[in-house]
Amino acid sequence: MSETMTLVAPERQGRRTSIDPAARPGGAGRGRRTAARIVLYVVLVVAAAAMLTPFFWMVMSSLKEANAVFSVPIRWIPEMFVWENYVDIWTRSDILTWIRNTLVLSVTVTALQVLTGSFAAYGFSRIRFPGRDALFLLYVGTIAVPWQSYMIPQFILLSNAQVANTLWSIILLQAFGAFGVFLMKQFYETVPEDLSEAARLDGLSEYGIWRRIMLPLSVPAIASLSLLTFVNTWNDYLGPLIYLRDPSLWTMQLGLKNFVSSLYDVDYGVLFAGLTISVVPIAIVFLLGQRYFVEGIATSGMKG
Repeated sequence: MSETMTLVAPERQGRRTSIDPAARPGGAGRGRRTAARIVLYVVLVVAAAAMLTPFFWMVMSSLKEANAVFSVPIRWIPEMFVWENYVDIWTRSDILTWIRNTLVLSVTVTALQVLTGSFAAYGFSRIRFPGRDALFLLYVGTIAVPWQSYMIPQFILLSNAQVANTLWSIILLQAFGAFGVFLMKQFYETVPEDLSEAARLDGLSEYGIWRRIMLPLSVPAIASLSLLTFVNTWNDYLGPLIYLRDPSLWTMQLGLKNFVSSLYDVDYGVLFAGLTISVVPIAIVFLLGQRYFVEGIATSGMKG
């Protein structure tokens, strides 16, 4: 009996030591998850590089000579950095006025859209009145209507109101937005109704509930709406092209376009320097609010 046990024991021990780690419970699953994560990171890095390549080329082109911007083959890094392009765009154009006008429009329109959008969204999400849902669907449906289909009667209306060729025309055009109402309403519906009911029992008016409860809780949604509105207003070209004829009212996009048109021989290095300057404010705003932007977009599509 003892000889048999001594023969079987080493054999069992050998079996235990020869187990493949991948065959252990959860071992193969962890390996697949690790491989999937590596593939995901590689895809994200490639996608990020593809999206950043045009911006890198733009910045490098702003530091090249005029004839070297579109050279074949492409020179990604300039042989000599021409920093004078940034000096020329400041001295040869009225870029400071363009930046000031664009900044005034972007900040004003963003503040008004956040104010009107959040206030209207509170009414659609918390106030019950006949035809509320139908009115909301009708209002949100205007997002699908292209602006080109009604910009002529809109221009006639603002011209008769004596606000054409002023910054007020752009401000009045974009002070209200259906997308902002939709975004804020979706976020408000994630806030429990019990908070509003408790506030009403404490004597708060609907305006007080909106200002003291809903607005502080909706910081991510407000940041998302602010970022999207700021970027759209800053990059707007068609609106200023139609309404702003005075050169002292030109925005960044309109000013750069007219600056290029006024040159007999386009200096693309100077042009790309102006384009790089125009991107800087948007990049700063996005970097400061990206955390709230992602959170607001993620939570605005949730209910309950």
